[in-house]
Amino acid sequence: MEFESILLPGINKQRPLIIAGPCSAETEEQVMTTALELANQDIKIFRAGVWKPRTKPGGFEGIGIPGLAWLQRVKKETGMYITTEVANKNHVIEAVNHQIDILWIGARTTVNPFAMQEIADAIKNVGFEGPVLVKNPVNPDLELWIGAIERIYNAGIRKIAAIHRGFSSYDKTIYRNLPQWHIPIELKRRFPNLFLFSDPSHLGGKKELIAPLCQQAMDLNYDGLMIESHSNPEQSWSDKEQQITPAVLSYILNLLIIRDTKHTTENLTELRKQIDEIDGELLSVLSKRMRISREIGQYKKEHNMPVLQTVRYDEILENRTSNAEKLGMGTNFMKTVLQAIHEESIRQQIVVINQ
Repeated sequence: MEFESILLPGINKQRPLIIAGPCSAETEEQVMTTALELANQDIKIFRAGVWKPRTKPGGFEGIGIPGLAWLQRVKKETGMYITTEVANKNHVIEAVNHQIDILWIGARTTVNPFAMQEIADAIKNVGFEGPVLVKNPVNPDLELWIGAIERIYNAGIRKIAAIHRGFSSYDKTIYRNLPQWHIPIELKRRFPNLFLFSDPSHLGGKKELIAPLCQQAMDLNYDGLMIESHSNPEQSWSDKEQQITPAVLSYILNLLIIRDTKHTTENLTELRKQIDEIDGELLSVLSKRMRISREIGQYKKEHNMPVLQTVRYDEILENRTSNAEKLGMGTNFMKTVLQAIHEESIRQQIVVINQ
């Protein structure tokens, strides 16, 4: 897939491109007050949800079509571009009829290929040319994310961007949604010209995490940021914990360090050479480890022993992760590495036993 720039007329190429506005359009006054404050901060793209899919019924699920007229007023009075979330074909039709400039597709929709195809067909039928922004699915499935993007691409849209908003998890963490940075990084590796946004509001779920997450996104060379901003977050009807005022947003953006990687590539050559050499050593060590695993498999076969030895594995996991932490590595990282090595070791043993 080859993508076109999503930059609209009047928006410069400076990184990051900012999209900001409240989680939900609540009242016309709230929308206009927030939009005017953001426009004064030189924000060019205003976001607000008018249809709000909630996890459970009973919460505020958006003002609906009247909110689109409020967004139109924002566009008329401030000159900002406007964007909102769509989740079905009727949303697409209404949004386009109200001159919405940019459509975005939420995580709960991205996960559903049927919904994505319905939206893609509707976009094609109404003649909308983009941009269309596609958030990652709620579960950490890169291929599902790519599939959603492909459906929009196949509808004739070339102005497409991806939004990284994190992934749901049963585990309790400091984040609302786990970043799992390696997934959007792999997406960008496969499609270098795909514009990539970070959504620190949904990643962190807390005001205090927005600034560090914005900086991390910039350090990873993201192109833009979508940030929830409300004129009075404490009175917000939804997600008040993760919304910031336009003034705070301006403060965060002014503190961002945008690193210029163009001047440092040559200096990294020697360090990258060392990384390549170490990777070669890792492969050699892992190869030796798998050879020993096969020998263990042969021993277990000859002595009629079960392949999986859970006590031994638990001991290794606890010991190795503890040592890794002392060496400055994260325990979650080491657990992931050890689990992958263990799975491959088991596979190698099973191959021997079944010969």
